[in-house]
Amino acid sequence: MKKFSKCLLVFVVLLCTTLAFSQSTITGKILGSDFNEPLPGANVVEKGTSNGTTTNFDGNFTFKTNASSGELVITFVGYSSKTISFSGDQDLGTISLASSDIGLQEIQIIASVAVDRKTPVAVSTIRAAEIELKLGTQEFPEILKSTPGVYATKQGGGFGDGRINLRGFSSENVAVMINGVPVNDMENGRVFWSNWAGLGDVTSSMQVQRGLGAAKVAVPSIGGTINILSKTTDVEAGGNLYTTIANDGYKKFGLTYSTGLMENGFAATVSAAKIDGNGYVDGTEFTAVNYFVNISKQINENHKIALTAFGAKQTHGQRQNRHTIETFRDSERGIKFNSDWGYKDGQVTNSEDNFYHKPQISLNHYWTISDKTNLSTAAYASFGSGGGGGTAGDNSKFFLENDDYRVGVLGTIDFDKIVDENVAAGVSGSESILRASRNDHKWYGILSTLKTDITDELVLLAGLDYRYYRGLHFQEVTDLLGGQYHSDDNDVNNPNRQTQVGDKIGYNNDGLVNWLGGFTQLEYSKDKLSAFVALNASNTSYKRIDYFNYLDTDPLQETDASNFFGYGAKGGANFNIDDNHNVFANLGYFERAPFFRAVYPNFNNDDVNDGQENEKITSFELGYGFRGEKLSANVNVYHTTWNDRTEFAGFQRQDGTLAFANILGVNALHQGLEIDFVYRATDALKLTGMASLGDWTWKNNIEGVEIRDEEQNVIETVDIIIKDLHVGDAAQTTFALGANYNLGANTIVTLDYNYFADLYADFDPSDRGTAGPDAWKVPAYGIFDTAVRHNFKFGEFDAILTGRINNILNTTHITDALDGSGRGNVGDADYIAPSSARSARVFYGFGRTFSVGMKLNF
Repeated sequence: MKKFSKCLLVFVVLLCTTLAFSQSTITGKILGSDFNEPLPGANVVEKGTSNGTTTNFDGNFTFKTNASSGELVITFVGYSSKTISFSGDQDLGTISLASSDIGLQEIQIIASVAVDRKTPVAVSTIRAAEIELKLGTQEFPEILKSTPGVYATKQGGGFGDGRINLRGFSSENVAVMINGVPVNDMENGRVFWSNWAGLGDVTSSMQVQRGLGAAKVAVPSIGGTINILSKTTDVEAGGNLYTTIANDGYKKFGLTYSTGLMENGFAATVSAAKIDGNGYVDGTEFTAVNYFVNISKQINENHKIALTAFGAKQTHGQRQNRHTIETFRDSERGIKFNSDWGYKDGQVTNSEDNFYHKPQISLNHYWTISDKTNLSTAAYASFGSGGGGGTAGDNSKFFLENDDYRVGVLGTIDFDKIVDENVAAGVSGSESILRASRNDHKWYGILSTLKTDITDELVLLAGLDYRYYRGLHFQEVTDLLGGQYHSDDNDVNNPNRQTQVGDKIGYNNDGLVNWLGGFTQLEYSKDKLSAFVALNASNTSYKRIDYFNYLDTDPLQETDASNFFGYGAKGGANFNIDDNHNVFANLGYFERAPFFRAVYPNFNNDDVNDGQENEKITSFELGYGFRGEKLSANVNVYHTTWNDRTEFAGFQRQDGTLAFANILGVNALHQGLEIDFVYRATDALKLTGMASLGDWTWKNNIEGVEIRDEEQNVIETVDIIIKDLHVGDAAQTTFALGANYNLGANTIVTLDYNYFADLYADFDPSDRGTAGPDAWKVPAYGIFDTAVRHNFKFGEFDAILTGRINNILNTTHITDALDGSGRGNVGDADYIAPSSARSARVFYGFGRTFSVGMKLNF
C-alpha cells in the first residue's frame, strides 16, 4: 500500500511538471487597421479550448496557454477574425485586424470619427455588440442614457417617439449624422427617431461627440453631435436570421445576408425586419418594416463606389397630451393612461397617431488620387412621406374634459357617439373629423471632403456641403367619422369646399431651404502632440410658397428668398503626457442662422421677419484621460454660452400691417463636469460608470425693452425675467454604474443602474414677465436594467440568445414635465405661475419591461 501511494505521488508530480512545461506565455498587441488604433476588449482564445483572455485599453494581452504550441483565434466585433500559430513562450508583437466591413474606413473620414488620445473632444463610442445587447425594445436614443451629458426619454411612449438632450440642449440643437450625412430637419432642426426605427439593426458604431465635436461641416450643433455609422457590407459571405418577443405583444422578425467580397470587387449586404406590437402605453399599437441595402464595387485600386439605402415605413398610435399627476392616479390604467384614443365600431382608433416613411439613399465615391491625397464624396437623397394625425372641426369632442364623449370616467374617446351625430347631420356634413398634418419632403445633398497629407505631420482637409430641401406642409382628411363631407373654406382659390377623405384642408404651403457650406481643417500630429484648427461658413436661404392664403395669380404666393450667413471657427489640441495620461483643450465660436419658423412666424407670406439675428455660441472645454492596464477614465469640464436665442415681438404699424422687433440678449449658460470610467477588475468582470454634473441657467433678464413703430411711438414694453432660473427639460445631474460579467467564454451578464436628478419642468422663457421661483423640479429617480447573452451551437448554426429586463424594480418615475398651465406672449402682463406637483403636466416613464431574442448566424 505504501509503494502504491509513493507511485501515485510520483505520478501526480510528474503530471503536474509535464503540464507546467507544456504551458506557454503569449503576449502581443492588437490594433484595428482602420486608424491603427488599439482594440480594447478583443478576445484571444487558444483554439479548441475555452482558455483565453481579452486585451486591455492599449490593446495588449498576456496569458498562459494549456499547450506548448498551437493556434490562437483573435476576434473583435466589426473586424475579421485572425488565427495565429504559436510555439513556446512568445511575443507576437503587433497584430492588425482588418475591418470586416468594406468601405468603413472611407465612411469614417466623411463622418468625422473622433480618435481616442488624438482628437481633442469629449467623446463616447458605443459599438454594435453593445447596442445589440442593451437596446432590446428601448427607443434608439436610450442606448446612450449611460453616457455623460445625455438625457433620453420615450416622451409620450409611442413607438419611435423618443427624444434626446445633450448637455441640456434639445434635439434642435444637437447635430445627428448618419454616415456623415446630417439628418436634422432643415426647417426646424428636429430629429424624429421613428423615421429611423431600424437603425439598431444596422449600426456599426455610434459616437456621441459632446460640445464642439469633430464634425467639419457647419452642422447646427450646440450641445454636441451624435455620429451614427451604419454597416457597409461584409468582407465574408454569410448572414443571420433573428427574432425577438417582448411585453405587450412585441414581435420582431428579421434577416441579413452578405455576398462577401467577390473576385470581381463586388459586394452586397441586405437586411430587413418586420416589427409590430400593442405598445406599453394604451392605444399605441404599432407596425414597421425596416430595410437596409449596401452595394459596393471596387472599380480599380484608385476608385471605389458604394450605394446605401435604408428606411423604415411605420405607423403608430401616440400619446400627445400630458396630464397632471392626479389624472394618472385617478385613472384605472395608471401610468399607461392615454387620453388620445378609443374604439370605433370595435376597432382601435387614434385621435393622435403618426405614420411616416423616409428612405435615405446615398451614393459614395472614394477616389485615391495619390499616396497622399484622396477625395470622398457622398451624394444623397431623402424622400419623406407622412405626418401626424389629429382632429378638425369641433375639436372639443375629443378633449379629456368633455365627459359627454368619454366611455366612463377618464375613459376612452366615444368615437361611435361622434359617428352617430355625424350620420344624423346628413347633408350638413361632419362636424368633427380626423385629419393628418402632413410633412412630406424632398431632400438632396452632396458632401465632398478632400484629404491631403502636406507632410508626415500635417494634414489638410477641405470640402463642400450643399443641401436642397422642399417641405410640403398640408392637412388632409383621413376619416369623416360617418359624415358625408367636411366643409372647409381655407383655400382662397377654391372656397367653401365639401371635402372628402384625402382632400387638403386647413393649410397648404411649401418651405424651401437652400444650404451651401464650405469647410477647411488643418491637422497636426507628431509624437505626443496632435492639434487642429477649422473654419466653416454657410449660407441658409429660405422661401415660402402658400397655396391656400393667396390666389394663384398673386405674386405674394411665393416669397423672395431670405438669406442668413453663418460661420464658425474652432481649434483644439491633445497632448499625450505618456502611455497612460493625456490632456486636451478645445475652443470654438459660431453663429447659426435662425430656423424657418422665426422668419415666417405668422404662417403667411406678408409677415416676414427677415431681419432676425443669428444665434451666437461660444464653447470651450478642458479634458484629461487616463489609460492603464485595468482602468480607463476621462474627466472634462465645459462652458457653453448660447447668446441671442431667437426671440421676437410682433406689433402693428400705423398702416395696419404687422412688423417684428427682434429681442436680443436672451442668453443661457451651460457648464458642467463629466466623468466616465471603465475598470477591468478581472478577465471576466468589467465595471463602468459615469457622473455628469450640469449647471444650466438663464444668464440675464430683459427689462424695459421698448418696441417702437416708425414714428418712434412706444407700442409695447417687454420684460423677460429669467436670470438664474434653471434650464428645463433635461436632468442636470446623472450617474450610472454598470457591471459586465463573463460566465465562461459563451455567456455575459450585465447589470446597469442609472440615476437622474435636478430635472426642471420645461418652460418658455418669454412667459416669465415678472420675477418668480424656478420651474417645478421633478423628483429624482433611479432605474436598474439587466441583460444576458449566451452563445451556443444550434445544429450547424452559431446561435445567440439575448434576454433583457428594463426597470427591474418597476420604479414609478416621471421623465417629462411641462411648467405652468398655459402659454403667453412676450410682454404679457399676466404672470404664468411656475407649476407644482399638482399643476404640472407630465409623462411617466415605463414600468418593468422585458424582451427575449435569438439570432442564428450562417
